[in-house]
Amino acid sequence: MRKIAVIGAGKIGSTVVDLLTAFGGYQVLVIDASAEALAALGPKVETAAIAIDDPAALAARLTGRFAVVNCAPYQLTTIVADAAKRAGAHYLDLTEDVASSRVVRALAADAETAFIPQCGLAPGFITIAAWDLAKHFETLHDVRLRVGALPRYPSNALNYNLTWSTDGVINEYCEPCEAIQNGRLQETPPLEECEEFALDGVTYEAFNTSGGLGTLCHTLEGKVRNLNYKTIRYPGHAAIMKALLNDLNLRNRRHILKDILENAVPGTLQDVVIVFVTVSGLKDGRLMQETYVNKVYAQLIGGEMKSAIQITTAGAICAVLDMLADGALPQTGFIRQEDIPLADFLANRFGRFYAPQDQIAFRAAAE
Repeated sequence: MRKIAVIGAGKIGSTVVDLLTAFGGYQVLVIDASAEALAALGPKVETAAIAIDDPAALAARLTGRFAVVNCAPYQLTTIVADAAKRAGAHYLDLTEDVASSRVVRALAADAETAFIPQCGLAPGFITIAAWDLAKHFETLHDVRLRVGALPRYPSNALNYNLTWSTDGVINEYCEPCEAIQNGRLQETPPLEECEEFALDGVTYEAFNTSGGLGTLCHTLEGKVRNLNYKTIRYPGHAAIMKALLNDLNLRNRRHILKDILENAVPGTLQDVVIVFVTVSGLKDGRLMQETYVNKVYAQLIGGEMKSAIQITTAGAICAVLDMLADGALPQTGFIRQEDIPLADFLANRFGRFYAPQDQIAFRAAAE
């Protein structure tokens, strides 16, 4: 049984713990600064209530662990990655923060263990799915990635409920976005280039947000005409967020915006995650297009209802951890999401949460 450490006992960290303990194969230590959050996990795992902003102290607690699964806020990404390297443990995280991911890549350069950042939904699974489609083409023209975690029953002006990290949402709405436009790698502003589309009779909007592409921009630089990532919301959301961030200058007072959102916008477990990837290019000399579309809904895990964003994010990083533990991924250095085969991911016991709902209904019944 592999010994691992999960850093962070929040919405996603606790779901990672639930999945790993329910499915077995790992001895889990959960580290968080909040004793209250750790107590909520119950007696099923070992816990340690310690500060995680000191790499040396954290490394001492991580020594002897096979891997570190980092589910802490993005601001702590580089600290946890540094501690994992000091401890000689494999490292996986969920960060969307571009600057943090660059530091993780630098740490991986001479590491004797594997460093696999961005293992969530977006970046993460969306990158795996897009790369799988891209490999079907001789020449790539356009690669468009769209992902959204949405309430099934929106009832406020934002058409949104909090289902994920508030800090993470604000960060992706504020930081520059990477894209390839007309063959050139460049940065684009967040919340811009808003578009509308319909799926299964429902109208959505999608707009630039930061971090969703992971390393795909650099992998496809010089090989694709246009590549971009946008977050899916219901119509009207982007306009309100732009007013809050730009007109009210909350972009530079993020702590105030976080307080407003967390005290005014309710959370929900009744959500849906939409994954929508479209790739076009030349195949056998003809201009062709392929699309991957999937919807994942909230469901019971071990008798407890989990939101779709919890399931997809936690399921993705657990699947990558499994593949690493099984030797299906390289054991040293920096590993991109593009290095993870889609078929192998979907065949994994955690990757199967991305299967269509009728294929996973038996799990809920069994549990």
